[in-house]
Amino acid sequence: MFPRLLLLFILIPLVELFLLVVVGGRIGLPATILLVVLTGAWGAYLAKSQGLSILAKIQSEMAAGRVPTTELVDGLLVLIGGIVLLTPGLLTDLAGFSLMVPGFRAILRERVKARFASQIGNFKMHSPGGAAPRPGDEQSKKSDDVIDV
Repeated sequence: MFPRLLLLFILIPLVELFLLVVVGGRIGLPATILLVVLTGAWGAYLAKSQGLSILAKIQSEMAAGRVPTTELVDGLLVLIGGIVLLTPGLLTDLAGFSLMVPGFRAILRERVKARFASQIGNFKMHSPGGAAPRPGDEQSKKSDDVIDV
């Protein structure tokens, strides 16, 4: 876990800073600042439009009586992309814009769903009190097809 945090909070900002210095040296400081501001504004617009589109899909799926799992994962990816797009930097903008592209998002969505499914497969339910029912308890005497209301 620590190496991932190190990568996230130290290495990525250093790479971003390096890229901004290199681009600033080639196109100038005012153009670099304008580029960062424009990509942030465009990213916010894309995140809003994609988010509203996904929200409409979620509502239509729920109205049809289906669980909108695909749309919820898409919404999560668009949210992450929007947050990353608002972070100043060129590398993070590239990552954020890629999450706004439905085709790329579909590939990533399947990976995320597979990861969630594997995590749920490893999940074990425990009783509310934290202890498993004992053989002499009332619950163990009930049959599986009885629902106690």
